[in-house]
Amino acid sequence: MLVESIVFALVGLVTGGTALLARPAYFRAARALVLGTALAAALVGGVVAHFSVDGRQPAVSVAAAAVASGVLTSLLARPDLAAGRAPAHRHHRHHPHRPGTHRAARRHRAA
Repeated sequence: MLVESIVFALVGLVTGGTALLARPAYFRAARALVLGTALAAALVGGVVAHFSVDGRQPAVSVAAAAVASGVLTSLLARPDLAAGRAPAHRHHRHHPHRPGTHRAARRHRAA
């Protein structure tokens, strides 16, 4: 289990390092956070997989560590904040559910 844990840790560090090197603009968080998330996810995913298969298939455990590390590291990616990309605005200037902001013609009563 000790050797597998070291392999899980290496898989996590490689996954986090690869993500930071491949897409540095996508990760605005601190590099330590990205590497720590990848490392922790690989360790937890690998240990859970190790006990799930009773330690009989170490390749499955390593693969699960890589998948867990990749998935959780990808949650930190922010492609909308990457350099050169315009942010996608979700809210319009005139929201239809706020009173007085729709552009439909209004009837006014004479005073």
